[in-house]
Amino acid sequence: MYAPSNPLRGLAQDSDYLHRFLTQNPALQGQPVILVAHSYGGAVATGAAVGDPNIKALVYVDAFIPDQGDTVASLISGSCVAGNLPDLFNIVPIPGAPGDVDLYLKPSLVPGCFANGLPASQAAVIAATQRPLAASALAATFGIPAWKTIPSWAVIGTADHVIPAASQTFMAQRAGAHITDVNAGHLSLISRPLVVTSVILEAVQATTR
Repeated sequence: MYAPSNPLRGLAQDSDYLHRFLTQNPALQGQPVILVAHSYGGAVATGAAVGDPNIKALVYVDAFIPDQGDTVASLISGSCVAGNLPDLFNIVPIPGAPGDVDLYLKPSLVPGCFANGLPASQAAVIAATQRPLAASALAATFGIPAWKTIPSWAVIGTADHVIPAASQTFMAQRAGAHITDVNAGHLSLISRPLVVTSVILEAVQATTR
C-alpha cells in the first residue's frame, strides 16, 4: 500500500507526477492497483490513471470526477469554497511562478466547511496542517478521463460542503460509478472510515479476482 504525495502545483503537473509514480515505481510493475482519491485528488487521479494498464479500479471519496473539458471551478457550484478568493483563502505568492498563488483556506472556515462533522480539536489540527493548492489548478481544463475505461466507485458524503452531494452524484452517475452515500461531510475517510474501507474492498474484490 502506498500513499503518494500530491504536489498541489496544478492539474497537469500533479497528474503527471502521480502517473510517473504509478508507472515507474518498480514495486508496482505488473501488480494490480486500486487507485483511491479524495477531494481534488479525484481530478488528479482521473488524469494520472490514463494509459496505465495496472490500474483496475478508481475509488473516489468525496472527490471530483471530472470529464473532458471540465475545470474544478466549474464543478463547485454551491460549495463553501466557491466565491471571492480573498474572502475564503489566505493568499501567498508562489516563488518562481508569476501570476500564480497558493491558497490556504482561512482557519476560521475549516470547521464548518472542510471539516464539518468532526470535533473542533480535530478541525483545528487540520486547519493548522493544511497544504496549499495553487490557484491555477482551479481553472485548468481537464483532458480525457480514465473512468472512460476503468471501473469506478464513489463514496459521497451527503453533508459535504466542499463538493456538494448533488455535484458528486452528478459526476459519479456520469462516470457510471458504483455509488455509496454516507452521512458525513467532506472527510468521510476520517469520520466514517469503515464505510470507506468497505467500498475500497468491494472494488478490490470486483476487479482483481
